[in-house]
Order: sequence, then C-alpha cells, then structure tokens
Amino acid sequence: MIYQPAEDSWLLSETTEKFLKNELKNKQINKQIKILDIGSGTGIQAETIMKLGFKNILTSDIDEKAVKLLKKKFKSVKSDLFSDIKEKFDLIVFNPPYLPEDKKEPEDSKTATTAGKKGYELIVSFLKQAKIHLNKNGKILILFSSLSKPEIIKEKTKKLNYKFKLINKQKLFFEELFVYCFTQK
Repeated sequence: MIYQPAEDSWLLSETTEKFLKNELKNKQINKQIKILDIGSGTGIQAETIMKLGFKNILTSDIDEKAVKLLKKKFKSVKSDLFSDIKEKFDLIVFNPPYLPEDKKEPEDSKTATTAGKKGYELIVSFLKQAKIHLNKNGKILILFSSLSKPEIIKEKTKKLNYKFKLINKQKLFFEELFVYCFTQK
C-alpha cells in the first residue's frame, strides 16, 4: 500500500522547505548536497526538495508500487530502511510509520502506519542504521507522533550519540505531530 499524503506529510514537507531555505540563507549548504527521502511513498518530500532546486535526491520505499511510481520522477530504490542503500548523505528526510500496533488493522496497511508494538521501534532502528549513512555534519529530519512515545525515542537516541532539536509541531485532535532534526555529536 502506498501511503497517501496526510497531515503528517504536509507538516514534514512544510518543515523541510523552511529548513532548507533557512540553511541556504545561512549558506551552510549548497544545492549539490546528497539527499535521501526514505519511505518516500508518493514522493511529496522529494518533490518539495526538488522544487527548491536540489537535484541529487535518492528516494526509497519498501513498497514495490511506490518505487515504480517514484522512478517516473526520481532516482529510486526498493529498500527496507537502509537494506539496499549503500551511500552516505548530507540530509535524510523520513516520514516513518509511527503508530503503535493495532491488531485490528489490515496487514496490507500496517507497513505504512505501524512502527512496532509500542510505536517507536522502527524509528529507533532507523536512527541506529542512519548513523553510517550520514556524511560529516549530516542531518536527519524525521516526523513522529505523541503516540510514538517521544520520550523513549529521545532517550534511546541520546545513547546513540545524537543531538536533536524540535523544529516544528502540530496538534491534532487525538495526537501531536513533531518534526525533529537529528545530528551526530
């Protein structure tokens, strides 16, 4: 199932655009940087990045149909997190599945929504793997929910030697969405 853009996608897209414009204004990055949009789905994050003039973008998704769709516009690879990604990047953007397991949810949609039994396991696994795929001074923009147990995510990522900063959030009627920037210490 290809994840269709929703509130989380739009929040991350808006945040990514502001983040990159701010970084460009501060001349800390140039448009040649290597960017990975992981878990791309329909490619909304990669499109936002491309509209800003960035060209060195790799998209990836675990869903074969999503990859086929993404290949129409972007370089894309089918990958379960970093299983088929070997390069290093200056920026990694990820709108992961972030919900706790719901046993009533159909199996075909769980890949797009469920981050593990408690809602954070996939996010922590991603951050563990991402360390070897970040260039020096590389950054990660990642979105997760108040339902993802953010305090546990932050506690576990401190142990992985990351610094992190909340850069945007949005309150919904049943949860709050957060966009964090992670960097290695």
